[in-house]
Amino acid sequence: MSVDTLWIGAGLAGQALFGARFLVQWLYSESRGKSLIPDAFWYLSVAGGVILLSYAIHRREPVFIIGETITLMIFLRNLQMLRKRPDPG
Repeated sequence: MSVDTLWIGAGLAGQALFGARFLVQWLYSESRGKSLIPDAFWYLSVAGGVILLSYAIHRREPVFIIGETITLMIFLRNLQMLRKRPDPG
């Protein structure tokens, strides 16, 4: 298996994780009868974002690198805010 094939696989895996977050959000919201964002949404966002950023760096695509870097910072900030929220219990 070539290195390019591995990178394409990594890019597809990152995209799959990134896309899965919408499925998780939709199912979570449907189960509660209102639009909500579960913690898993942000973890999938970070995982997919890291893989996609790695892929963009490997491909040397500056527009993709800038976009993924900015969104990854937003996702990480959301995780930081989740850790700071008061425990409901």
